[in-house]
Amino acid sequence: MSAIGTVSSCLCVRPGVWLLKPGMQKMSSFGLHTAARCAAKDYYEVLVLGGGAGGIAMSARMKRKVGAANVAVVEPSKTHYYQPLWTLVGGGAKQLAASARPMGSVMPKGVEWIKSQVTALDPDKNCVWLENDIKVSYKYLIIALGISLHYEKIKGLPEGFNHPKIGSNYSAQTVEKTWKALQDFKEGNAIFTFPNTPVKCAGAPQKIMYLSDAYLRETGKRSRANIMFNTSLGVIFGVKKYADALLEVTKERNLAVNYKCNLIEVRADKQEAVFENLDKPGVTEIHQYEMLHVTPPMGPPAVLINSPVSDESGWVDVDKETLQHKKYPNVFGIGDCTNLPTSKTAAAVAAQSGVLDKTISLVMKNELPVKKYDGYTSCPLVTGYNKVILAEFDYNAQPLETFPIDQSKERTTMYHMKADMMPLLYWNALLKGYWGGPAPVRKLMHLGLK
Repeated sequence: MSAIGTVSSCLCVRPGVWLLKPGMQKMSSFGLHTAARCAAKDYYEVLVLGGGAGGIAMSARMKRKVGAANVAVVEPSKTHYYQPLWTLVGGGAKQLAASARPMGSVMPKGVEWIKSQVTALDPDKNCVWLENDIKVSYKYLIIALGISLHYEKIKGLPEGFNHPKIGSNYSAQTVEKTWKALQDFKEGNAIFTFPNTPVKCAGAPQKIMYLSDAYLRETGKRSRANIMFNTSLGVIFGVKKYADALLEVTKERNLAVNYKCNLIEVRADKQEAVFENLDKPGVTEIHQYEMLHVTPPMGPPAVLINSPVSDESGWVDVDKETLQHKKYPNVFGIGDCTNLPTSKTAAAVAAQSGVLDKTISLVMKNELPVKKYDGYTSCPLVTGYNKVILAEFDYNAQPLETFPIDQSKERTTMYHMKADMMPLLYWNALLKGYWGGPAPVRKLMHLGLK
């Protein structure tokens, strides 16, 4: 686990003690559930690991299948975050409080909330181990443990966040520092990074760059800023249609894009960032910064590394079409912790939840799963305070768009969908197990064109 914390199933951060604000602690302590820290029972028909988007959505769905008393969710965090909002928090367009709710308020009523952490998985014996050597058995297991942030893999972090001029939209403890750094910008380099690891929401590292550019233009500081996106990747975005559109945006706004540049050290006291050249091992370059936004290296949660349910890289090893585990038929995975070959986003979780619901229903009837997940994921690419390019695509990195318009164009309507409509859909539909992604909408749109 990183020094900052773990992001659970896309959207729920387990806050660390450092930099945790008193107001947030007070808010997090409130909850509607009063479950004991350990499990009330030692067996559940459905056990869900993780209280993020995937875990809560699936526990709501499973409650309707087997009854609330037969479902339990293992999650130590007291606060549930809608993390997609953090791009706008870092850019000053939203407040952090709007992204947070007490975990108890999103937990399906009647479902057992086990306020503990998973320490080991034993799928051969159909059980997991929690803190204090507590064993909980299950008939069906859903793994939704999310992805871990590893700021500590960058030399000088996380302690560097105690200095000004540096922030990160990937942590509840650092996202407001991004906005502060942007407001305090005077003159020099504004640097935005993308690490050499899998990440959640691969568009987010550059979204804050576009917002920063817009803010500096509005405040008359843009002429004194050199804005650069230093990415470890060889492309600006993985889907060509949207990559081409983004390159046009960077060209029009004079934003420098440097490929195969990986952040390895932050010297916060000197305001220096050290990057390695991935094409030339051992070659590094130091950049002075006036503002630095860090996207941390990420990886599977520690409990999944070398686990029987994981592949050699530590991700839950599931069938990419059914989300059923490849070896254990009563084990399933959803979201960022899996090895599904698609981008790790909340939209992907929504689409996966609908497929997984049908998969588990058939498995419970001793039937073979038939519903197939096509890899659908979405990334609303915020390019300004009222502009979004809505990227939607599948496993093959081919556009899989919902609306009968060219979604590679910047649109104000898509911005309002991102900023205003999606949070409502998240809290009121996805987490309650009623939304399985935009596939039905897409189908209706296309039928209407025939």
